[in-house]
Amino acid sequence: MTFNLIRYGVNDASIAENRALVEKVFEALDEAQPQSVRYLVLELDNGEFVHLVGYDKDSSTLTELDAFKVFGADHAGRRSTPLVRSPAKIVGNYRMLAKAYEAVPA
Repeated sequence: MTFNLIRYGVNDASIAENRALVEKVFEALDEAQPQSVRYLVLELDNGEFVHLVGYDKDSSTLTELDAFKVFGADHAGRRSTPLVRSPAKIVGNYRMLAKAYEAVPA
């Protein structure tokens, strides 16, 4: 499974909108129940959002959802900082993520 960490700040006036759009993506995921995707979003107190995305072959199972397309439509307009995407490796996991990955050996 490939993982990416995506982090960005959101304008104060757009935080509630961004949160609501993320919630719609999770509703769509709950309905579609794709097995090839893992997705976690955190909202920090400073207006930053952190997404951890895991996928088997490609991320299109997530990005092709109508709710995700709506989320991404004016994403740049809601952001207060640039979007930073980084490949990530799970080093450890205690009951946070499903065990659908290989931990990095010590």
